[in-house]
Amino acid sequence: MKKLIAPSILSADFSKLGEEIHAVEKAGADLIHIDIMDGHFVPNLTIGTPVVKSIRKITKLPLDCHLMIEYPERFIEAFKEAGADWISVHAETCDLAKVLPAIKKLGCKAGAVINPNTTVETLYPFCKLADYILIMTVHPGFGGQKKVDGSTEKIAELKKYLKEHHLHIPIQVDGGVKVENIAEFAHAGAEIFVSGSGIFHTKDYVATIAQMKSYI
Repeated sequence: MKKLIAPSILSADFSKLGEEIHAVEKAGADLIHIDIMDGHFVPNLTIGTPVVKSIRKITKLPLDCHLMIEYPERFIEAFKEAGADWISVHAETCDLAKVLPAIKKLGCKAGAVINPNTTVETLYPFCKLADYILIMTVHPGFGGQKKVDGSTEKIAELKKYLKEHHLHIPIQVDGGVKVENIAEFAHAGAEIFVSGSGIFHTKDYVATIAQMKSYI
């Protein structure tokens, strides 16, 4: 699979969100990553379906909606209708055996997610149901964090399991991804790289994304 860069708008300037999205699209982004937080599962409250619907109108890039919310099964249809192309849900919040097929049934790519404190083995029974697997390398809720120790080892462990079971499922990494460490994540086995402050807090999105792609 082609390796993909997914800027996370959590770190964008929301006073000019449309301009920010157009800028990273022109700079070579492959996806737009949208963090959906409910203030319950994670200690922060972010955007919902109205903003996703607005974003859908201004970009042709796939919208990757990461649902960091309780009871995500209640909202997947609403996010699909708002324009989501990819929807990922947490092993900590739902029954992946039911929710991943439900996402696929809507016509979206289905992602399974685990937090840093959740063992990678938790995902093994559900890997075949997922279109991609997201390993959180920071504790979810806020942007700009440094990656948690042991994150790359967890990615490598999952990659090994997938290879041993002949499963060609891309691994997405989210948390602390920057130009300086993206090669480390790629070497461990990640193929989709979510980066918020690592892109949006730099002066030149074109140069930043080009550098990232050169290292993966």
